[in-house]
Amino acid sequence: EQLVESGGGLVQPGGSLRLSCVASGFTFSIFTISWYRQAPGKEREFIALFSGASSGGRTHYSDSVKERATIYRDNAKQAVNLEMNKLKPEDTAVYYCNARRGSDDYWGQGTKVTVSS
Repeated sequence: EQLVESGGGLVQPGGSLRLSCVASGFTFSIFTISWYRQAPGKEREFIALFSGASSGGRTHYSDSVKERATIYRDNAKQAVNLEMNKLKPEDTAVYYCNARRGSDDYWGQGTKVTVSS
């Protein structure tokens, strides 16, 4: 089971980014896929999820990114993308992809996003 994130980097305040999470080794469509982030010196924070097929394929966002983020999944490509706009310096963090279904819980290695001028 593997999750690989990509798309991080340096972004100017007010800019946009798209993060991608590609999965392999498990039945992707039935898992809930979430994005978390961890800023320096802070705990890991949930930011968005896209539930699995059995849960209706619903999305949910944290208040910190609601109105600025969109999560969408492509089950055929086993990928979930997270688009964010109007980025702020406080969005600087390592962003992680998570796949969860029952006791099965997988994490990627993370991709670093720095928002700075």
